[in-house]
Amino acid sequence: MNNIPHDVKDLGLAAAGKNRIEWADNYMPVLKLIRQRFAKEQPLRGKTLAACLHITTETANLLRTLQAGGAKIVACASNPLSTQDDVAASLVADYGISVFAIKGEDGKTYYNHILASLDARPNMTMDDGADTVAVLHKERRRQLKDIIGGTEETTTGVIRLKAMAKDKKLAYPIIAVNDALTKHMFDNRYGTGQSTLDGIVRATNVLLAGSTFVVAGYGWCGKGLAMRAAGMGAHVIVTEVDPLKALEAVMDGFTVMPMIDAAKIADIFCTVTGNTTVISGATFAAMKSGAIVSNSGHFNVEIDIPALERMSKSKRTIRPFVDEYVTNDNRKIFLLGEGRLINLASAEGHPAVVMDMSFANQALSAEYMVKNAKRLKPGVYSVPTDIDENIAALKLKAIGVKVDKLTAKQTKYLASWEEGT
Repeated sequence: MNNIPHDVKDLGLAAAGKNRIEWADNYMPVLKLIRQRFAKEQPLRGKTLAACLHITTETANLLRTLQAGGAKIVACASNPLSTQDDVAASLVADYGISVFAIKGEDGKTYYNHILASLDARPNMTMDDGADTVAVLHKERRRQLKDIIGGTEETTTGVIRLKAMAKDKKLAYPIIAVNDALTKHMFDNRYGTGQSTLDGIVRATNVLLAGSTFVVAGYGWCGKGLAMRAAGMGAHVIVTEVDPLKALEAVMDGFTVMPMIDAAKIADIFCTVTGNTTVISGATFAAMKSGAIVSNSGHFNVEIDIPALERMSKSKRTIRPFVDEYVTNDNRKIFLLGEGRLINLASAEGHPAVVMDMSFANQALSAEYMVKNAKRLKPGVYSVPTDIDENIAALKLKAIGVKVDKLTAKQTKYLASWEEGT
């Protein structure tokens, strides 16, 4: 299968990658059920799908499912540091899936890989951050006529797409998988919470207990991260711009204050906002020596790295994924994973049991798009409620949990207005 178009680090890593893909598959029962049905029904037959996702063991099982459904898959990385090279190799060598992804690729290579995936003339896109959509609209507009629809995995990507739709720039319909309850309530909260701390600890080997830990942003990712950091014994400070989310953080037992005040006392920082310049030059100037700075909010623009470089007199990689900056006033600031997703840069991303639901949403949303693209106008659409509920039901069944059902009397009562006190 080496004749399949690809650019991966080393096909010789494929055997190790296949073992890890199969291990993850053990913890993805919902996706496995969908794959079995897809193999019989072939709902994606004849479609070519460009998937710009984190190339991990869990993603591999999603791509296998889409392939089982009849789609031709071309995959590339959605982050330069998130690729698992053995997984990329196995997808090419063992599953015949075209992959363009190498862990640590530079920015030019990253975008060349996106262009390579578009060279396959896809009919659908599957994004994790909307970079493929952006490149299509900026550099490959002639291909837009071939696209029937797409899906988007992340909060950051959905924000970008809704901005495009508002400006009437989005040329085709896209389903916001991130907005599904079975995605953001579980993936963002439990997946990001655990995997981010895993990445920080693997990179630094610091003790979280007793540390002061800043969580920038209290969306679902921030909630999960704050919860897990507190569970590890850290004193958690939340920074926010939204009064409702800030109030929620206070009621959840966390200290809330402006970033500039938190900067003076914190040991560890992690941004999970989806916005830019959350940690600014002024923030760096206020930090104490030894501060650890990380990001788990998709793009590294959350941290003003150019400002840190301007105010530093030296930089060195002191551990894998840890860059030590010595500032002009002789403080040391440690930046993790180049400011990119630390849970994927130095760790393995979300556990498979969480991604099972997220990727079930991706697979079923792709099927929905094929069936309904002709009636959907360009724009951003929510995952249909019946898909969300079906995934939740399948997950409960897979883990052996039963729930009650409404009786006929209860169903009638909920639909009526006559009865009161």
